[in-house]
Amino acid sequence: MADSASSRRMWCSFPEKFQLHGAMLALQFGYAGFHVVSRAALNMGVSKLVFPVYRNIIAFLLLVPFAYFLEKKERPRLTLNLALQFFLLALVGITANQGFYLLGLDNTSPTFASAIQNSVPAITFLMAAILRIEKVRVDRKDGIAKVAGTVFCVAGATVITLYKGPTIYSPVAPLHNTIINTTPQQVFGSVSLGDAEGKNWTLGCIYLIGHCLSWSGWLVLQAPLLKKYPARLSVTSYTCFFGLLQFLVIALVVERNASAWVFQSGGEVFTILYAGVVASGIAFAVQIWCIDRGGPVFVAVYQPVQTLVVAIMASLALGEEFYLGGIIGAVLIIVGLYLVLWGKNEEKKFAKEHAAITSTNARISITQPLLPSSTENV
Repeated sequence: MADSASSRRMWCSFPEKFQLHGAMLALQFGYAGFHVVSRAALNMGVSKLVFPVYRNIIAFLLLVPFAYFLEKKERPRLTLNLALQFFLLALVGITANQGFYLLGLDNTSPTFASAIQNSVPAITFLMAAILRIEKVRVDRKDGIAKVAGTVFCVAGATVITLYKGPTIYSPVAPLHNTIINTTPQQVFGSVSLGDAEGKNWTLGCIYLIGHCLSWSGWLVLQAPLLKKYPARLSVTSYTCFFGLLQFLVIALVVERNASAWVFQSGGEVFTILYAGVVASGIAFAVQIWCIDRGGPVFVAVYQPVQTLVVAIMASLALGEEFYLGGIIGAVLIIVGLYLVLWGKNEEKKFAKEHAAITSTNARISITQPLLPSSTENV
């Protein structure tokens, strides 16, 4: 009977693992599509300020109903102090994060934007260590791995920023130029390539590093806030709301061209809908489910898959070229990512073992004093 129950548990766990891997692959394809779609939107001339405004409006409208009904009982009362923290979280995680990303993407390419994002776990660890949220034990292999991984990620980002290098691969005919009887303008609205020719590559990489720093800061700032306000969907909804307000104010002040707020083509509508529905709404829901079922390490391990998918998509759809510096930097960042994740995994194993030993010693210490006393009585 015990063997039968065990086999049933194994059989039940297999479909869930299969679903988890399927969901993570779908998530990476969704995010990869977002990089390519965002680049296409910039090629069409969509405003870098109007784009995130519409994106966050869609995401907010998708999140609010779920946050309101699913977290009705566990949502604490909103105070002025909490509202200020949500505002700061939005400034870092929405406004700076998305703003730097679009500025960086406009000057580089979808592949390298995705490659640099692999450094987020290492940067997050570094920030957490500086703020003493994360402990660094260089006397253990897990601590050494996390430090080495951070160094690799920083080195990779530096190589991508400072060294573009020769072209390794250049597509002969991008997909949008080979569609029969269709002009590039009819497909993507622009003939400019995905590798942002004529733009400042170094400046673009610096913007993308700012994007990664903002993303990491957002993750670090969320940790203490979620302890006080454990309703995750509500936290995201409030953050999205304040981020929307911030982008709206900036856009109204800076974007003086009224036509920038009007959709010029069906392609522009598609890019904004994709960003809001797929990259913000659906992706957030899938990611929360995967983190809950598989853990954050499982989710982070799939990040490099996104870079590979982006490279293929951008090459086919945008005619993106690959450069030596970007490839070297991407490899360094991916190696660093896995070192950090391995270190985190080993740290958790060590913590569990230590907790088990402590628990055993505590039980022994409770029973030991009783033995001598019983002997003395005899």
